[in-house]
Amino acid sequence: MSDRRVIEGRILRGKDFEAIDGRVVVEDGRIVAVEREPVDTDDIVVPAFVNAHTHTGDSIAKDAGERLNLDELVAPPDGLKHRLLREASHEETVAAMERSLSFMQSGGTAACIEFREGGVGGVRAMAEAVEGLDIESVTLGREEVEAMEAADGFGASGARDGEFGRERTATREAGKLFGIHAGERDPDDINGALDLDPDFLVHMVHTEPIHLDRVADREVPVVACPRSNLVTGVGTPDIAELADHTTVALGTDNVMLNSPSMFREMEFAAKLSDVSARYVLKMATHHGADIAGLNCGVIAEDWDARLFVLDGDSDNLTGYQNPVRAVVHRAGLADVSEVVLQTAD
Repeated sequence: MSDRRVIEGRILRGKDFEAIDGRVVVEDGRIVAVEREPVDTDDIVVPAFVNAHTHTGDSIAKDAGERLNLDELVAPPDGLKHRLLREASHEETVAAMERSLSFMQSGGTAACIEFREGGVGGVRAMAEAVEGLDIESVTLGREEVEAMEAADGFGASGARDGEFGRERTATREAGKLFGIHAGERDPDDINGALDLDPDFLVHMVHTEPIHLDRVADREVPVVACPRSNLVTGVGTPDIAELADHTTVALGTDNVMLNSPSMFREMEFAAKLSDVSARYVLKMATHHGADIAGLNCGVIAEDWDARLFVLDGDSDNLTGYQNPVRAVVHRAGLADVSEVVLQTAD
C-alpha cells in the first residue's frame, strides 16, 4: 500500500526556489508532484538543509577553551578538542553527538557531512549516534585508511598535517568521498590540498588568485564555515569571490564553537557577504547535497521528500514579503512547524 501525503504552502520550488502557492505530493518517500494552486496558508515549504561540514564529536565540549587560538583549540593531535575526546567515554561521546544530530534534524537538516575523529571507533560512534534518527550522516573517517574503509570516505585535517597521499589513493580506489581542510589560517596549505585532487575543500579563508584559478580549473567545490572562522580568529571567507570561481556550500563546523544551526549560519553568511539570499539558500541545500551525492535539497519531482515547513504566521515571520529572504535572514528553529525527512527506496 502506497504511503501518500500532501504538504501545502508557499513552496520554494526547484533549484532556484521559485515561490509558488500550491501542494507538494509525496509518495513512498519521493516527491511525485509539485502542483500550483491557491492555498489558505502563509506557511513556507523549504527544501531540507545539508550541513556540509560538521565535527559533532565536539558536542562533549560545547564552548570550552575561551581565548584559545585555532591550533590550541582543534589542531591534531593535542588540541583541546582532541584531549577532551580522548578523556570522554564512548557512551558520553555517542550521547552528546546524538543530541546535536537531533537538534539539527528538528531544524530541518536532512544530512551532514561529518569529519569524524577517532579512527574506526569514531566512525562506529557516529553510526550509533545517528541510529533511530531521520537525519543522515555522510561520515568521513580520519587518521587511518581503515577509518575510511568503515565510513563513506576520508576527511583530512590539512596538507600541513601530513602527506595523505596513501589515504587519497585508497579513497579513490574505494570510490568514496575525499575532503580536506585548506586555507583556514593562511594560504600555505592550499596548493598541497589541491595536489591531492580532493572532491571538496573546507574553509578557504585565505586565498590568492593562483588558488582560485586552480579551484576553478578543477571545479573543486568549497564548503564555507564563516561563524567558525570568526570565532577562531582566522578571518572570514570571501564567499562572493569563491562563488565566482566554484560552487560553495555551507557548514557549521565544530559543535564545540557554534551551534549546528543552519539558520544561524545562513543569516551570518548572508549578512557578511555580497551574495544574494537565494545563493545562500543554495549553499545550505542542494550545493551540499551535490558534494555528498544525495538526492535532496530541491523540491521537485523525483527528488527525495526531504523538506520542512515554516509557520508563516509565527510572531517572527508574519507579514513576510519575500519568502527566500525570510528563510535566510529571519527564520529560526521556533518557526519550524513540520519536518519531513523521507528517502525513496
